[in-house]
Formats: sequence, C-alpha cells, structure tokens
Amino acid sequence: MREVKTTFVVDSSKSPYAKLLPVPVENVRLEDSFWVPRQRILREVTLPSQHKLLEDTGRVFNFRRASGKERGDFKGLFFNDSDVYKWVEAVAFVLATAFDKDLHDGAKQVVLDIVASQDEDGYLNSYFTFERKKDRWTNLRDMHELYCAGHLAQAAIALFRATRDRNLLYAACRVADHIASIFGSQKRLGTPGHPEIEMALVELYRTTGNGAYLDLARFLIDERGKGLIGGGIVHIDHKPFRQLSTVDGHAVRSLYLNAGATDVYLETGDKSLWATLLRLWHNMTERRMYLTGGVGARHVGEAFGEDYELPNVTAYAETCAAIANVMWNWRMLLATGEARFADTMETALYNGVLSGISLDGREYFYVNPLADRGKRRRQAWFPCACCPPNIARLLASLSGYVYSLSNEGIWVNLYTQSTANLEVWGNSVVLVQRTDYPWNGEVEIILQPQMETAFSIFLRIPGWCRSAQVQVNEKAIAENGQPGTYLEVRRVWRPGDRLQLSFAMPVERVFCQPLVMENADRVALKRGPLVYCAEQVDNADCDVWDLVLPYDCQLESRWKSDLLNGVVVISGDALAAGTELGEQLYRVATDAPPKMHRVSFTAVPYYAWANREPGPMIVWIRSTTCPLNG
Repeated sequence: MREVKTTFVVDSSKSPYAKLLPVPVENVRLEDSFWVPRQRILREVTLPSQHKLLEDTGRVFNFRRASGKERGDFKGLFFNDSDVYKWVEAVAFVLATAFDKDLHDGAKQVVLDIVASQDEDGYLNSYFTFERKKDRWTNLRDMHELYCAGHLAQAAIALFRATRDRNLLYAACRVADHIASIFGSQKRLGTPGHPEIEMALVELYRTTGNGAYLDLARFLIDERGKGLIGGGIVHIDHKPFRQLSTVDGHAVRSLYLNAGATDVYLETGDKSLWATLLRLWHNMTERRMYLTGGVGARHVGEAFGEDYELPNVTAYAETCAAIANVMWNWRMLLATGEARFADTMETALYNGVLSGISLDGREYFYVNPLADRGKRRRQAWFPCACCPPNIARLLASLSGYVYSLSNEGIWVNLYTQSTANLEVWGNSVVLVQRTDYPWNGEVEIILQPQMETAFSIFLRIPGWCRSAQVQVNEKAIAENGQPGTYLEVRRVWRPGDRLQLSFAMPVERVFCQPLVMENADRVALKRGPLVYCAEQVDNADCDVWDLVLPYDCQLESRWKSDLLNGVVVISGDALAAGTELGEQLYRVATDAPPKMHRVSFTAVPYYAWANREPGPMIVWIRSTTCPLNG
C-alpha cells in the first residue's frame, strides 16, 4: 500500500483544543499567476543559490569540521547552524509538492553532514565542539543553543513528513532527549534567550507522541520572568509569561514565544496561557503593528516600541518578524476558527513578508521601512542570514495555509487559484478555486464530492472587504456575511456545485490613529489585501515625499502586465508641496499658504518596491482637506 504523506505546517489533527484541522501541503496544488511563479523561482533560483551561499560562507563546512571530516576554524556566527536547518525545512516542503532531484540530493548530503557531527550524548551544535565543548549550556541567554535545536527539530519533522526519511528526525529526538535530561523542574533551571524551541518541541511531541517534549516546552515557557537569563525586556524575561500584557522586546523572539505558547495551549487547554495570548494579540494589532503586518519599531534590540511608536523611515520591521506574525496567527486561527487571525496572517504575508525578497528571488531585505530616500537596497546575503532561509520555508509551505478542516466541513482561509484534495467525514472532495486574487475579488469554487453529502463550507469574508456577494449555483444566498468573519454555507453538496464570491476591491484611503505622530495628516493607499507605496521611479513630476493627496482626488486602478512581473497600479492627480525653503531648514510662516502644484502620481504594491532603480519611497502620503480643483 502506498504510504500517504501528511506534510502539515502545524499538525493540529489530534490537538484536543484545536478548532481547525490542518490540510497537508501536498493536498493543495497552487495554479495561480501570483504564487506559482514565486514558488518556481524559489525552487529553481532561491534554494539553489542559498545552498551555494551556505557552502561558500562555511555554514555547512562547520558541520563537517565538527564531525572531523574537515579541518579549519569555525566560520561565521555561533548560531549559523539555524540557517542550514531552515534551508533543509524549505527544501522538504518543496519536495512534498514536487520532487526535485538536485534539491533532494543536496539536502540528503547536508543531512548526512549534520548527523555525522552529533555527539554520543545526543548534543548537536557545530559551534560547541572541540575547544568549546566545556562551554555548552553555560549561556542560554546569548548563545542560541536551544534556538538552533528548535530549528533542527522543525527541519527534521518537515523532512520526515515530506519524504519519510527518519535520519534527521532520529538525530533531532536525540537532541531533545539530551536537553530533557539536563533541564526540568527537578533538574537544571533555564530558558532560552531566543525562543523558538518551544513550538518545535510541541511539534516533535505531535510527531512522536513523546510527552516529555510537551512537558519541556511548557517548562521553558514557565521559566521566563525569573531572571534566569538576566531579567531583560529584550529577551522577554522581565515578567512571567502569564503576566504579560504588552508585546515587548525583540520582535521575532516575542512572536516565536507566542507561537510556542499557542502550541502548548492547543495541547493542554491552559486558560491562563490563552488569556495572555489574547491580551498580547490585541496589544500588537491595535497599537504596535504596521499597516503592512510588519512589527518591530526599533533598531535597538530589534524590538517593539511603546504603544503607537511606529516610525516609518527608521522602522525595523524585520522580515523574520513578519514571518513570525504569520506563524503565530496561523496557530491562533487553528485554535479558534476566527477570521481576524486569518486577516492578520494575510496582511503580513502579502506585504511585510513578500517585501523581504526580490522579484527575481536572489536578494533580501532584513529591514522593511515604510519610507526611504533610496538608500536601502536588498542584499544577496547577510552575516546574520536568518531572513533568507526563513522566507524560503514560508513560501515553500504556503499551500498548507489555504484550507483547514473541522467537524463541520471545509474552511477557506486564503484565496488563490488551486486544486485541493480534501476529506470530509470519509468523503473525498476535490475543491477547485478559480480566481485572480489579489488583483481582483472574483472567486469561483467548484466542488466535486465523491458522494453527495451535507457539510458546511466556511468562506472567509476578508476584513478589508466592505461589500461581499455570495452565490451558490448562481443563486444569491440570503446572507452575504460580515467583513472579518467566516460565512458558513451548509447544504448537500453535489458534483459540479459552484460557489461564486465577489469581494468589492476599490482603492481605499487608510487613516491612522492620531497617537501615531508620524502619520498625522497622512493617508495610505490599499486595494484588497495589498498596501501600496509611491516610488520615485514612477513619479517624475515631483519628489514622492512632497506628494499631497487632497480629499477629493480621484484614484483609479489598472493592470500593468509589463511592470514588476505584472501588478495593479493606483494612479491619479494630486498636489505636490512647494519648495520655497530651498536650502533653508526653517522659515517663519507668512500669511501666504505654501504653494502647491498639480501632479500625476502612480503607486505600486509595497511588496514590489526597490526592485528597480534607487529613489525615494513612501507609504504614508501627506493629505489635505484642500480640494484638488478648488
């Protein structure tokens, strides 16, 4: 009998406190013009180039050095093992959906090098070998041993699920057993300075059934706030986790910790954990998250700022933090089936995450500002290269986020042209989705159940949508659903039944909470899930930082197939502020208002900025109540 693969992103299929069940990535074939080209570039360009860089920068060499296969000094940063693990995980998700011999062979060799470096006691970290062996587990705050072990486990689980290769999984279990033999309530106390291992341990528990891994994850969360790693806010050690009310500290660490705590909740139903997670989610989304779904206002500590501290030019908004935002909200969605978490996930995915990689798949942003003077450009690699393989593993696993299941039926989380093979109460259902999302809001879903069966389909009505229409077999249903909710459509489904969804997708002006000082008297432009920005290369009439959008200016959208691999642009007439100051920094106000002149402007999706010639860029554009035609 053919072994059925179940390459889940997060396996909540047996989690007692999960509302939604996962769908394997191999059960959903993406067929659209937005994501499929990106996944092809990922497979053909991004992952091979990353493999070469992992070799060229010594990251894979470090494992061969640790095993004694090669001689020389350790190369790079002490936590570089994690980059290799994330690359292996990305390759695993690709292999789950489309076999690629070169990637498979490359990953197999890398895995052999990793496994060969493991010590007899199960310890595995290429930095703490030979001369540094005595320093193992002596600095949990800074040295990222637990962080690297977490990424190892995630890579091993993904590779096992995708290929049934147990080699790396066995090594990961030995590492986890080694850690569990050292740390625990009756053993040594400690917690990682960089959370990550918590969600990995829960997933290892889900994969193996070994309850010690779940216990260890819970222990590491409960040890925070006791001063074991210095008590600092950057490391989220300033309070016990259950006492937190604001998202603070290093943004990636904070959201990885939240994701791990959500995993623990899904298995244990710990109400105090859940109450904390909801407080943190509200604080982040209502006071500390950028319009793009990016998080992390400060370069110092790569950290969240205070409430409403959301600078644009100096925004940190690390790519990894946007990815962590997707990961956390995915788990919150699995726990609840509430569309607000899917909305946040979608926002981060289409904006804060996608801006982190160039359209050709070769260069990356570490930092994602919302305004720039043309100085920031993507790079092919970084000494700290956490973001490139992180975005690779998310894009490779994307098909696993599109649908979920529950006892009631099928949940449509993301809209993208695709074919899915699903199972509802033992009945095989082929679900075909046809759409040009995110460029327009027209979606058709065709169902082919093996047997006529009554079940529900839950359609996410996006929070950005002001008007939605839903039909079944071209007949409007009585209720079209509210934005930011799932609309349940329950009936006996027959082969060939069709759902038609129409989400109005006009250009919208977005205003900001006045307490965000940088965005006072400014607006941003959105269309559907996409945030837009004005780039200098499209706007010759003025410096885009001088743009002013009057309240009555007409905005239109149009498709441009020859621009940025095909995008919908927003254009219109606006005003540009005068330049009376010249070289002066200040000038005393006079009775005469500042001079403005009429210009035409064009805005493009934020994710696509900095793929052409350098120049100023801006998301939040100045606005005025002065009429354009006054």
